[in-house]
Amino acid sequence: MLERLVARAGDPSRVEDWRTEAFRIVAPGVERRPSVAAMTVQELVSGTDPAAWACVATPVHLRAGMHSVTMAADGIVKLAPGEAAALSADFNRVFRGAGVRLLVGRGAVLSCLFDERIEAATHDPEEVAGNDVFGFQPAGPGGARLRRLMSEMEMWLFDHPVNLARVARERPPVTGLWLWGGGPADEAPPSLQGWCAGQDPFFSAFGSESEYPRAAASGVVVCEDRPGSHEWLEVERRWLIPAVAALRSGRLERIDLSAAHRRFSVPKGLHLRFWRRPRPWWESYGVE
Repeated sequence: MLERLVARAGDPSRVEDWRTEAFRIVAPGVERRPSVAAMTVQELVSGTDPAAWACVATPVHLRAGMHSVTMAADGIVKLAPGEAAALSADFNRVFRGAGVRLLVGRGAVLSCLFDERIEAATHDPEEVAGNDVFGFQPAGPGGARLRRLMSEMEMWLFDHPVNLARVARERPPVTGLWLWGGGPADEAPPSLQGWCAGQDPFFSAFGSESEYPRAAASGVVVCEDRPGSHEWLEVERRWLIPAVAALRSGRLERIDLSAAHRRFSVPKGLHLRFWRRPRPWWESYGVE
């Protein structure tokens, strides 16, 4: 179905920041998108336990070569809640007094909370996957502190009990925590005019629908599952099929389909461009 929809779409648009573009769909009146980390730590920060700055700490598997360090294409590691809790507890023991702590949020997402505000430009680990990490390191006035902390965490994670257990189960160890998506920890969440669903740490902070809603409103669905996988069948059933029905009935004006840095928009009149033959989705999105 994804390939058929893309075949009916117009030429793709380049997307530099898909979260910002998707956020405009559900919050059209909000001028600036809040940081990913600020939304992730909403439930973790309180008046009795404040923090000045926060960033997401995504578990990753890095590979060191002779002249470079790379993150594998599948190098983003998903932890079980127990594993995330164990890393959080041990980090806060080892790094006590360093002005930073590691907390576990919704969906076993790890976040670093800092006592001082940090100004740094970071990269989503999805951008880094499959590349040499050198060009994606934190930059800006606070970049050096984040880079130093990331290096210290790599040494801390070496032979960590959580990793030993993962290796015993033939799962990739966590060799680092990738810091990204930072912002003031006390940033207030904006009001949305739409709905959200899926596994993204940012959009899940605004609630997560389990099925396509009947109410006529714009929405964002974030899918981690790879098209064509067994799990993708459920994505089509829960989201794509109802969305196409809403498009045909006139309840939706368009469906935007984003992956990598490309977005295809399918407008009303789905029967148009019927002569276009579908091609493999990865070719349309330029994904190897």
